[in-house]
Amino acid sequence: MDYSIIGFPRIGAHRELKFATEKYFRGEITEAGLKELAAQQRKEQWQAQADAQASYIPSNDYSFYDGMLDTAFMLNAVPARYTALSLSDTDTYFAMARGYQGEAGDVKAYTMKKWFNTNYHYMVPELDDDMEISLRSGDFLAGFKQAAELGIKTKPVVIGPFTFLELAKTTGKKNKSDFVPALISAYSDILKTAEGAGAEWIQIDEPYLVTDLGSGDINLFNELYTAILPAKGSLKVLLQTYFGDIRDSYEQVTALAFDGIGLDLVEGRQTSALIKNGFPDDKILFAGLINGKNIWRANYAQVLGNIKELRESVKNVVLSTSCSLLHVPYTTANETKLGSDVLSHLSFAYEKLDEMKEICALAKLDDPSSAEAYQRNAALFEGGTRDDAEVQAAVAALSDADFTHAVPRKERQALQKKILKLPKFPTTTIGSFPQTAEVRKNRSLYKKGEISKEEYDENINKFIKDCISLQEEIGLDVLVHGEFERNDMVEFFGENLEGFVFTSNGWVQSYGTRGVKPPIVFSDVKRRTSITTSYIQYANTLTDKPVKGMLTGPVTILNWSFPREDISTKEMMYQIALAIREEVLELEAAGVQIIQIDEAALREKLPLRRADWHSEYLDFAIPAFRLCHSAVKPETQIHTHMCYSEFEDIIPEIDAMDADVITFEASRSKLTILDTLREKNFETEVGPGVYDIHSPRVPSVGEIEDALRIMLEKIPEENLWVNPDCGLKTRGNEETTASLKNLVQAAKELRAQYA
Repeated sequence: MDYSIIGFPRIGAHRELKFATEKYFRGEITEAGLKELAAQQRKEQWQAQADAQASYIPSNDYSFYDGMLDTAFMLNAVPARYTALSLSDTDTYFAMARGYQGEAGDVKAYTMKKWFNTNYHYMVPELDDDMEISLRSGDFLAGFKQAAELGIKTKPVVIGPFTFLELAKTTGKKNKSDFVPALISAYSDILKTAEGAGAEWIQIDEPYLVTDLGSGDINLFNELYTAILPAKGSLKVLLQTYFGDIRDSYEQVTALAFDGIGLDLVEGRQTSALIKNGFPDDKILFAGLINGKNIWRANYAQVLGNIKELRESVKNVVLSTSCSLLHVPYTTANETKLGSDVLSHLSFAYEKLDEMKEICALAKLDDPSSAEAYQRNAALFEGGTRDDAEVQAAVAALSDADFTHAVPRKERQALQKKILKLPKFPTTTIGSFPQTAEVRKNRSLYKKGEISKEEYDENINKFIKDCISLQEEIGLDVLVHGEFERNDMVEFFGENLEGFVFTSNGWVQSYGTRGVKPPIVFSDVKRRTSITTSYIQYANTLTDKPVKGMLTGPVTILNWSFPREDISTKEMMYQIALAIREEVLELEAAGVQIIQIDEAALREKLPLRRADWHSEYLDFAIPAFRLCHSAVKPETQIHTHMCYSEFEDIIPEIDAMDADVITFEASRSKLTILDTLREKNFETEVGPGVYDIHSPRVPSVGEIEDALRIMLEKIPEENLWVNPDCGLKTRGNEETTASLKNLVQAAKELRAQYA
């Protein structure tokens, strides 16, 4: 039996691409140096897949920043504001990703959004009226050609025209349908070019097929591929889907002239039933049975049982991952601090190659259960427990009262205004301040045991003192302590909660050069000790202004961790919520007047099918947040924060979180959420981000004022807060200070106008 890989991680096993790209941004290496490193990384990854006997190895899944951005560039969908800069192709590409501010001009970056139900962010393509969509060049085959020179056969991978068009946004008078003829021509050229280069297969990713589709969407898909597929000649086309099932379009997809169809049998609830109803004998089923998004060892007995069942109704089956391995770390071989009792359960990208190799070998045996590999795997799923009876009892004892604040929000908000005495349009930040080299060095020295906990905290207090002083100098109204003790907003809390384990090098790409190291929920979760109170208390002694207590909420902690697969999501979420609730009440008892519980990832795990939103997620995710803060006094102001997702369709549910203030990303999304807030009579006070912190450019006072005026057309002035769109951790001190000074000045000028 053969197996296929949909896509592979690309930041490097030790984040080599991240560091090289950042050096390129700083002018420390050349474009040639950057591309040389990328070529070496691709070579290593292809060789590992070839050594593990993968039959279908992807190329062109590697990216310097983002696959959707690559697709836009490949299709010549480059807005005029970027071409007008007259930069090199590489620098134009990065200007689209990060924005640009320099001698050539001043432009903002593409909008950034979450990639379906993952923690990966993609760049949203823009379609201008005057764009001429066409295949820009044959660069998408560069990886294929490099691999061929190494003697490794690969399948080029491209994001399909249907997903590209559905996720893109038009900026002028043209509709998306106006771009269909050009896309058909461009993708026809892609197939012809790939065939001409000697490719046997090409993989076209169409994950948008797993979302709720109407007749118009299905007709668009048919129109595109009915016209594109005749251009394939002898080239075989694999239509690859992931993150769910294609129930709305299964009949249409299987009727088209694809040679292979990749279906997700991990997250696709109806995939098995669809296949049983019939799968064409003239096509290969690429069966996504190995979870590409989680890090647990596959259960060989279960996978082999699924393969056997599929073979009863499908003539040709290839084993596959459920999605790209972009969403898991590289290898457990880099983890030297985890014991075998943990590591034996984990499978990262390279380990999944070995698992698939073993499963394919076992699938050829009449009795795989007698094989050593099968028995070794079976032992992982026998006996042992990761449960805590006390934690489980606390969750079971929860009642409705634990999720409900005793005082209605409007009464709380009125009381809070009297007590806090903040000016109109209060200014604040989201929480983190730049993680300088000095901050990172302090953390590194402590982790290496080269300084004591007392020395570490003494240094942290120095950073906090400087941060408070800077914020007072800038003139912010509600301050933060800077979060210098935190490596990551989720990992930091996980390290202080029982039930989590942590990798040393388990990095996963979040966007561009940004990597995260998700904790692993290994057993039942509970609060071990005080987590943040001492730092916030110290910050409070340095100023008369309110300092926010900064916490990460249970939904985000779970969504940005690798979850268990042996208990429910609801159970895990409530366990974490009870732990955060203890921290909230401790902060309040310590005199903290404002507590922010970030839920940046609330929207992230929302099921892609609307029918599943409440029963499978919102009905426990929203209560989990309320569980954290429902017991605080009415004068304690609760904030939350969300970023880089589309929130318009769940605004009532966000309001039902019962926070007093919410801040959210809006700078890259053109403030489109404001209309929905007004339509839904949103009660929570709001701080839509007035500038993009993921770009190095500094917004002007006028630019921020203009954004605030637009906000005031939709938001009552007494409800508007002024803040960046996210934390400042990844920015530099100079640009952060300049941006925040402009933010405060804009708020002051607006106050004068609205006095």
